[in-house]
Amino acid sequence: MKITRIEAIPFAIPYVKTLKFASGEVHTADHVLIRVHTEDGLVGTAEAPPRPYTYGETQQSIVTVVDTIFAPQVIGHAALEREQIQAILHRTVGNPTAKAALDMAIWDVIGQALDVSVSQLLGGWTDRMRVSHMLGFDTPAQMVSEAQAIHERYGIATFKVKVGRRPVTLDVDVVAALREHFGETVELYIDGNRGWTPSESADALRRMADLGLTLAEELCPADDILGRRWLVRQCPVPFVADESATNPGEVTRELLGGNANALSIKTARTGFTVSQRILGQAEGLGVEVVMGNQIDGQVGTLCSVAFGAAHQSTSRRAGELSNFLDMTDDLLAEPLQITDGTLSVRAGPGLGLQIDEDKLTHYRQDT
Repeated sequence: MKITRIEAIPFAIPYVKTLKFASGEVHTADHVLIRVHTEDGLVGTAEAPPRPYTYGETQQSIVTVVDTIFAPQVIGHAALEREQIQAILHRTVGNPTAKAALDMAIWDVIGQALDVSVSQLLGGWTDRMRVSHMLGFDTPAQMVSEAQAIHERYGIATFKVKVGRRPVTLDVDVVAALREHFGETVELYIDGNRGWTPSESADALRRMADLGLTLAEELCPADDILGRRWLVRQCPVPFVADESATNPGEVTRELLGGNANALSIKTARTGFTVSQRILGQAEGLGVEVVMGNQIDGQVGTLCSVAFGAAHQSTSRRAGELSNFLDMTDDLLAEPLQITDGTLSVRAGPGLGLQIDEDKLTHYRQDT
């Protein structure tokens, strides 16, 4: 399973509508498809979604770091030499989604070589996850309408509501409208993407105290250190660290510092190898986790459900696995299907995915 070639293919697929949240907005899925080739003819595949306003990566930076830094050092290693490859990747600071996609593509190769699914290799706890759908900024009526359509068509009963606007009542009114419309039949939690100050966050939480929230994520910046600790101490639900806890060191800092008491794990950001390490930290410290979404396409979503379903802790909560529904198209030859509010792990060795080569040719940006 010696690695002989690595491809970083930029592609762009428009969204049905602009996705808006406190730290930015997304019009197009300008992602990078990573392919790892071996001397045995195996090809491992994963997806890197750049988020320049969160991690500083762009589509071009991912392609460049893979082509010029990572590939020359990783080529020649066997796919099973994962620790050596991890050491190579982490000599370079930053570039989380580029590293993660390479790691997951290598796991895909290993699964194919062993004729075992990656999800079983990772743990094999279950074969599916409940799905949570993210609702971006809009009016209360529009967000209720979107949630109702998703609920009816896919059976999804968990919604992550983007918040962080000013005044806070803009978002409080949305959550109130969702709760009034659905009653207790759905789960609601919020994600601020660092949009509020600690005091604004506390005000919003007080206003939403009777709306049955289950989680609150990144309501204010982690760098507001004392204010964030003050907020977490009074938050009535688990406070989730997401973009403030992107590696094991940051996880330790945020949890032990009192800046969070729950974690979002994103395979798009930490791959399978580092995600397992972070999950071990969470389990050892007794904090809850949720499988997050980096506005992944179907390739990235397949990676998320493979990891989430593999472990008991990550499968307890609904995973954020439906953002690909907001895209006008995708690259999988066999599209993902959400049924009765759940998404299944793809059967077959590795990640069980096959790319539609015609679609890749149509959407790629380097030809």
